Amino acid sequence: MDIRRIDDDISVAPQISVADVQEIARLGFRTLIANRPDQEEPGQPAMKDIEAAARDQGLEWVYLPVESGNITDNDVDNFAPVIRQAEKPVLAFCRSGTRCTVLWALSSARTRPADQLVAKARNAGYDITSLMPRMEQQADRKG
Repeated sequence: MDIRRIDDDISVAPQISVADVQEIARLGFRTLIANRPDQEEPGQPAMKDIEAAARDQGLEWVYLPVESGNITDNDVDNFAPVIRQAEKPVLAFCRSGTRCTVLWALSSARTRPADQLVAKARNAGYDITSLMPRMEQQADRKG
């Protein structure tokens, strides 16, 4: 399992397994967010199985699937309150962690400087500099 810390509130990871959930809880995460659509590719663990494991471990579970390479403003609008209201710390996962990072950056750009978000993402191993114009647009969409 490759957990990448963005900040104190959120970390991201590539696809997790059911067996990973116990370790995620042991590490102190309180909320697990799935941004990967169920059955996106063959062999991927079923979200219902990961959800059951998360609930068994006392984690808050959020299923917010987003299409890879096509993150819409509506997706960001849906993600923003989830991450704001979630019990922290949060672990969000998708196929590679990139979708989760992009959702976090775009929703966070509404309240934080884009260059700060780019630096945090870079420290976690994700280059989101190409999102700068879109983050600047999101800065105009407070709330």
